[in-house]
Order: sequence, then C-alpha cells, then structure tokens
Amino acid sequence: MLIIGIDPGISGSICFFDEGKIIDVIEMPTMTEGKKNKRQVNGAQVYNEIYERIKKKERDKVRVIIEQVSAMPGQGVTSMFNFGQSFGILKGICAAMQLSVHFVRPAKWKKYFNLINSEKDASRTRAIEVFPYFSSQLSKKKDSNKADAILISSFYYETYKIGD
Repeated sequence: MLIIGIDPGISGSICFFDEGKIIDVIEMPTMTEGKKNKRQVNGAQVYNEIYERIKKKERDKVRVIIEQVSAMPGQGVTSMFNFGQSFGILKGICAAMQLSVHFVRPAKWKKYFNLINSEKDASRTRAIEVFPYFSSQLSKKKDSNKADAILISSFYYETYKIGD
C-alpha cells in the first residue's frame, strides 16, 4: 500500500510512504503567477510527481492523505483564499487521477504523536525520532513541513492498516 501524505499549501510537502518506510519526500511544487510573482501550487508538477510514483501501481493500492485545513482566526482573507485554492488544487488532482483521498485534521495526527500545543519544529524532532534513517533530510528548521507530511503518512499507516 502506497500512502501519499500531503501537508497542503505553498510551503507544504508531499511524502511517499510504502509499507511503513519513507520512499521520498518532496517540497510542494510551486510556480510564480501574475505581475507580483506570487507563488502558487504548480498543479501540473504535483500531478507529474504523483504519477511518476504510482504509474506501475494499481489505483486501489494507493491512498492519499491530505491534512484537513480550515481558516484560522487572525489570518488575512487573501492568504486564506490562496491556502484554500492550494487545497482545492490537490483535491482536484487526486480526483482526476481517481485516487482514494482521505482527510485528517491536524489535531488528530498531532495528538497521536503527542504534538498538541507544541512548537512547529517539534514535528521535525518527532519525525527524526521515528525515522532516524531519514534525519539527514530533516536537518533544517524549514524541513518541518516535510516532517508534517511524513507524520501524516505514518499516522494513517499506523491507525488505518489496510490489507493489500
């Protein structure tokens, strides 16, 4: 069972996780748009990244787990719209690829890893503890989004084990 864990958003990441092991983790593909060169999720590249890793797999052996995000108090209207747009792009790509998509709230997977009310960087530390062989790719603070994608994948694998 290939699990694709996604931390959505411009600075998010995508983890490819198979049989309890990290196969690969990539930063969210982005591109610039418009006169202000604002970054947005590059849907075509996300499609290509996923397709390359699943093309030889049966679709029923692939699960996509996307962190279920929502508006948060204090965030601007424009930034929340952009974040929602990124979330919608990911949902649309998975639907077009006919992949099984599941959503997990941040509180659910963070509770599982005892990360509730912890600093953003705590997920990186926890991912290194659980997957020490991957620590060299989680060495920078900015890698916390990769760690989130890894933990989202691992959470699904550990709590919803599905026979092949």
